[in-house]
Amino acid sequence: MASEEELFANIDALLEEEPQLPPPAERARLREAAGITQARLATALKSTVQTVKNYENGRSEPKSPRLEAYQRLLKGWAAKYPAHGTPAHGTPAPAPAAAPQPAPVPETFTSPAAPESTDTAAPAQAPAAPAAPERPATSRRPAAKKAAAPAVDPRFPHGPLAVLDGDGSAYAVGGIVLDCPATTVVELVEWTLRESGLGAAKLNRYGKDSDPLIVLTAAAAVKLGLPERLEGHEQRRSLRLPEDHPVVKQVAKAKWQLTQRGFGPWARIYRKAQGRDRQCVQLAILSWDALDERSWPGVSEMEPADIARVLGVYAQRVITPRGSTAVSGLELMTALRPPTKAVQDPATGNWVSGYNAGSLGTEPMDPAPPEATPEHPVVVNSGWTSGFLNEEAYQWVRSVDTLSDEECTLPWAVGLDLNTAFLAAAARLVVGLSAPDHFHAPAFNPKIPGSWLADLSHIELDPRLPSPFTPDGSRPTGPAWYQTHTLAYAQELGYDVHPIEAYLRRETGAYLDPWHDRLKNAYVDTLADMGVTRDLSDTEFLAAMEHHKERDPALAAVLSAIKATVKGGVGKLRERPQGKHYKEGEPWPALSRPTWRPDIRAAVISKARVNMHRKLRNMADMTGLYPLAVLSDCVVYPSPGTSPLDFLPYAASGKPQPGGFRLGPTPGLAKLEGVQSMLWAVDLMEKGLNPARHIKGGDAVLDEGE
Repeated sequence: MASEEELFANIDALLEEEPQLPPPAERARLREAAGITQARLATALKSTVQTVKNYENGRSEPKSPRLEAYQRLLKGWAAKYPAHGTPAHGTPAPAPAAAPQPAPVPETFTSPAAPESTDTAAPAQAPAAPAAPERPATSRRPAAKKAAAPAVDPRFPHGPLAVLDGDGSAYAVGGIVLDCPATTVVELVEWTLRESGLGAAKLNRYGKDSDPLIVLTAAAAVKLGLPERLEGHEQRRSLRLPEDHPVVKQVAKAKWQLTQRGFGPWARIYRKAQGRDRQCVQLAILSWDALDERSWPGVSEMEPADIARVLGVYAQRVITPRGSTAVSGLELMTALRPPTKAVQDPATGNWVSGYNAGSLGTEPMDPAPPEATPEHPVVVNSGWTSGFLNEEAYQWVRSVDTLSDEECTLPWAVGLDLNTAFLAAAARLVVGLSAPDHFHAPAFNPKIPGSWLADLSHIELDPRLPSPFTPDGSRPTGPAWYQTHTLAYAQELGYDVHPIEAYLRRETGAYLDPWHDRLKNAYVDTLADMGVTRDLSDTEFLAAMEHHKERDPALAAVLSAIKATVKGGVGKLRERPQGKHYKEGEPWPALSRPTWRPDIRAAVISKARVNMHRKLRNMADMTGLYPLAVLSDCVVYPSPGTSPLDFLPYAASGKPQPGGFRLGPTPGLAKLEGVQSMLWAVDLMEKGLNPARHIKGGDAVLDEGE
């Protein structure tokens, strides 16, 4: 016979198995009896109307801490509105609610991004609310300050992306948490497209909406049948699941497709579009190193809600991530300058796809031989031996023999870094849009983009400055290929330019203008949210920059990603072949893109290097100071003090002198990179090392663009 203790244990087990919530139909009855709409309840639970509907039709159940909150609410309603008879305590039931009210727009951290150029104007990508009135329970960081929210696209009420955790909680922007019942990748894709309310509006009226992004934590990946880590001996970026992996088979069996990249850290799963409706979901797997630490510092270790906040700000201000920041930078160009638009066929009256003026079109374009890389088919197949463009960022160290006694007695070496120098160079930059044409002995025209063979070896400049014509700052030794901006600068310096031959483009345009404008706004707005605004004095600016990353690590990660998007996007314009099995002369995948344009990359870098040299020359004229070293967008000067204020040129009114380096938070202006002793800098220079590479301390190495 069972003992009393055993019987009680069995009864306790039964009690624990009882549902924690009333049946779904009773949940709906209680809400309606209380006169509360599903929208109001969704707002109170920090959830969505669809999720409340799922609770009330039994399709899903809430999870902690939302479970306890919902349970408490239903218990309170049950006491007031019993299933039979009059409400408890004789309280009259309220009248039915008026028309349902829409859920409020999630509060965002800052104002929406400024509109693009008029020829690309479109609704801002919506919505990406980096902060909310309350943080989800998993977040350890307090809510940020509140500001105006961008308009929410009714098709994508929950923003552009969500971070899915192992318990089925999908953390979207603005503190919203969705319940995702998916247990397989196929179920996740279908839930994302049908129920999640995720996505973002197109950035150009001729473009396409951004596909929803689901970021998987390690726990979520394992729950969906994926390995926690993606192991292999190849380069990290080329790793992917084998084709016989069960998840890859599931995807194929359900008639979904993977792109040629396969199922890697950034997997795109799609079906062919039905009419105008795209069916595509982007996945990013955190434990497979989808978010590179160099571009997204510390993000992979954040709580899911904070990861959603970081990526949400980036998506709102830049683009929904589609891969590395370099990939996103390139995709942003196309999103802002779509290659096609609808045009009416005059013969039939039908609307067909036509070229969108100002874009790069839909077909890849072979470069001129000097613009290509040595392994390119154009070069290998033609036997080209006449040299290549060498438009790269500066890597120059001044000879110690040119240092004066006065310079050597200055105690400090101070590094200045130009904010997003490549982005500043992209502003109003005219580039070629058509294929190159070959010319012999053409007259030089600084308004025509292209590649010119010319001899600049006769130009003798001050040895205390780098040559503006070569990346290492050395004087040219004979004829070489130059981009238009480099030759135009030689003309600006007063020298005659007589090209021997050239590859020029007849159709031109400021292709990068909307890309520049959007990224500039993203950079400036994010810095402003970190307390670095354009109205600060130079002294206040230096003080604000000293601690701006500590103020909000999440926004510091966004800022880092924006900068990486600029440099990576420019680098992608001349992506080299990857993998040890590549053979010279074979085409590689990047060549199939219309955005494989090494000539545009050369134009950006040429202009950036010329801009740097112009400032160096103006600084020498105004102050008599000459740099010790330059690395890409960082320059090191000898200084009597530890602040840039000790050597930068100012007018008697206190305003910065135009033409030299100026402090400030916008692209092209400068900030303090680091300070070391002059003895330290000279010691490195004597060893042939570049002080600009290490001025920040901690053996910091600057990203040089690719």
